[in-house]
Order: sequence, then C-alpha cells, then structure tokens
Amino acid sequence: MAAFLVRRILQSIYTLAFLIVATFFLLRLAPGGPFDGEKVWPAEVKANIDAKYGLDRPLPVQFLEWCRDLSKGDLRESFHYIGTPVREIISDALPPSLLLGGWALALSMLFGTILGILSAWKRGTWLDFSSMFIAVSGITLPTFLIATMLVLLFSSYLGWLPPALWEDRKSMVLPVLTLSFRPLAIIARMTRTTLLEVLHADFIRTAHSKGLSETRVLFKHALRNALIPVVTLLGPITASLITGSYVVETIFQIPGLGTHFVTSVIDRDYPLVMGMTLVFGFVLILCNLLVDLAYGLIDPRIRLEREE
Repeated sequence: MAAFLVRRILQSIYTLAFLIVATFFLLRLAPGGPFDGEKVWPAEVKANIDAKYGLDRPLPVQFLEWCRDLSKGDLRESFHYIGTPVREIISDALPPSLLLGGWALALSMLFGTILGILSAWKRGTWLDFSSMFIAVSGITLPTFLIATMLVLLFSSYLGWLPPALWEDRKSMVLPVLTLSFRPLAIIARMTRTTLLEVLHADFIRTAHSKGLSETRVLFKHALRNALIPVVTLLGPITASLITGSYVVETIFQIPGLGTHFVTSVIDRDYPLVMGMTLVFGFVLILCNLLVDLAYGLIDPRIRLEREE
C-alpha cells in the first residue's frame, strides 16, 4: 500500500507540473494580452508596462522567473486587482467555495445514493419513475434555470429564504440546493445503473438461494460492488464543486473561486489564472488520489491487486 501511495504521489506531481507548463504557455500564446482593450496605449507607454511586469522577456525566461517566485510561495500580484497579491485573493475566495461545495457534495452524495438505491430496488414502480424524473431533470435543466426557479419559489412567492448574498445560514440554502442538483442526478443514475447490473450477477442469485433476506442481499452484498463506479465519479465531482461554480456564484453574488477564475481568463490576468490553475489542479489530483485509496476500502480485492 505504501509503494502504491508513493507511486501515485509521484504521478500526481508530474501531472500538476504538466498542467502548470501547459497553462502558462497556452495562455500567453493566445490572442490578446492583459493590458489590451478599447483604449490604445502609446507605444512607449505599452513598452514601459510590459517592462514593469516582465512581459517583454522571452517566454522561457518568464516561466523560469515565475517558477522561482512560486518556490518562495509568491504567486505575484494580480494584473486586474492592481496591488492585490494573488495569494490574498485566493485565501479570501476559497472559504466560501469550500463551504458551498462541501455542503453541495454532502447533499448530492446522500440523496443521490438514496434515490439510486430506491430506483433500482423498486424498479418499475412509482419510486423508480419519480427518482429517475428527478435525475433526468437535474441532468437536462441548466443551472441558471434551476436557480431561477428556486429563487422564484422560496424567495419571491413564499418569502422563506433570501434571494442572494452570502451572509448567514439561510442565505446558503438556495446556492447549495442549486449546486447540488446536477451531481445528485448524476450519482442517482449511476447508482441505479450499476446496482441493477450487480443485482443480476451470479453471486447475488447464490445469496438469494441461501435464504438471505432481500434487504441483506442488497445492502451487504450488492451495494458495495455497485458503489465502485460511483466512487470513480466523486473525484472530478468533488473538485468541480469545492473549487467554485461561476454560474451559481454569479447568480447568488457569492465571492468564491469560480467567479475569479472565469474573470481572470477573460481579463488575461496571468498571475491570477496561474494561481487558480494551481488550486484547481491540486484539488482535482488530491480528490482522485483519495478515490484510488477508497477503492481498497470498498473492495479489498482491488487493494490486493495493487499491492502485488
């Protein structure tokens, strides 16, 4: 297990390094620059700005200088938020995104798994149709439409919850529900599909022939095997949830990472884009690493194969 963990960590470091290199050079090779806009700068002023931020140097030199600053823990200052360090922007935006994404992940995992189990267990009944209607709605409906419907119902008509902002627990409800709806639907459909496949396996028929109750067969024998593909989804889902959602954060006016990430790309804010890429890449790689470790807990056979 230790050898597998060390090997996966090394692979994660290589993956993160490749992501950093690719993002750095592709961002600078794309048309436009951080100080390009409707206003045309005089050539002398533009040259002074490029010299101030080191944009007049060759790309390999710029990359090595950025890596040197990164090794010191310096992510530089934002081009858009002049004078504000990127590390400060990330530290301010990360807590709201973690809180929002964490609650959304918990809700989607809990209710998505429950809906998937009920749908597979009571296949062909009203429980199955109701669960899959929710799942299909969550996958097909766009996020902004779900957010609008929730705001109209719970804020405008019923007046139970605030329509926006991030101030107290009541203001967290609608953003969390909106963000959790799509991953909940994906987990529900995957759980139903894999559980139905497992329920038709030979070892399940053997368990029934031994006289075990249906609930015992479902939860002790079938569910553990059915959850392996579902766990595979949790890596990217977790990373996407806790690193922020531009649509949800914009609609509900939440100062999270998602808004900064999109605006930084639009503004060609090189330091902020690199900082956000580091955060997103690290979270995604960490989540996938935890998923790999979770395989061994769900199915000991996977752990034994990797140790060999």
